[in-house]
Amino acid sequence: MTAQPLLAESFLETSRARVDAELDGRIAAAGETSDRLQQAMRYGVLGGGKRIRPALCLAAAKAVGQPTESALVPACALELVHAYSLIHDDLPAMDNDELRRGRPTAHIAFDEATAILAGDALQAMAFGWLAEAPGLDDTTRIAMVRELAHASGYRGMVGGQAIDLASVGKALTIAELESMHRHKTGALIEASVRLGAMTATQVSDRQLEDLSCYARALGLAFQVQDDLLDIEGDTAVIGKPQGSDLARGKPTFPSLLGIQGARDHLSQLKKLALQSLAGFGAEADPLRAIADYVVARTH
Repeated sequence: MTAQPLLAESFLETSRARVDAELDGRIAAAGETSDRLQQAMRYGVLGGGKRIRPALCLAAAKAVGQPTESALVPACALELVHAYSLIHDDLPAMDNDELRRGRPTAHIAFDEATAILAGDALQAMAFGWLAEAPGLDDTTRIAMVRELAHASGYRGMVGGQAIDLASVGKALTIAELESMHRHKTGALIEASVRLGAMTATQVSDRQLEDLSCYARALGLAFQVQDDLLDIEGDTAVIGKPQGSDLARGKPTFPSLLGIQGARDHLSQLKKLALQSLAGFGAEADPLRAIADYVVARTH
């Protein structure tokens, strides 16, 4: 069962609007210790983006019968972590990128020190929001904090970035490349789905595992499509220099599998993601629609 593309566009747009409004209001309510720091934080978080991770969180809550409102703050916390990671990944000491989402990266728009502090502040804010998320009991909040810490730390996203930096110019096997991206990109995508499902106290172990399997396949699919866009995309559309990964000698799926091989792998990952949702009914259609969107996106 494949959802219509219009469902993905509608759900993503609705989710983006709700998440952006919540992020805007909560960051403003945090107060101003430094005008410049808050400007950099807002620049990093509110400067566009597809909001895939928050949308997955809201869609997973819906899939297990919860109102999406119950997952709104966890969804925002996920986006804060994602935003901090992009600010830090773009730094000269890491990927040294000057363009993100069609705009100068945070360290270019402000300065390197302010960008580092903005990323640090967003990460701390994410865990603070999650620890106080409304409508959830303390046991659930603690479990969510643990989930996000695992996904974003050295055993997840940060560890994957370290592997990525160490892999530039090296020949990786497909298994090594997938392991790197399961950490760097996939861990936070899996956490997004799991946090949404965890808003339901009645979620079963089987449901959680099926949703995790969906998310693991989707996380890799997201990266394969990213790698294809780096080769085939338009800088004006993808919002970063086309061919930047290739120029830096970073290992990619097309470099290992060829372009057609990468496309075939992408199709297989989408099929696995959708099969993982076979035990869910129409309530999981937004998750199915997002899988369709991820493999067909142009930016």
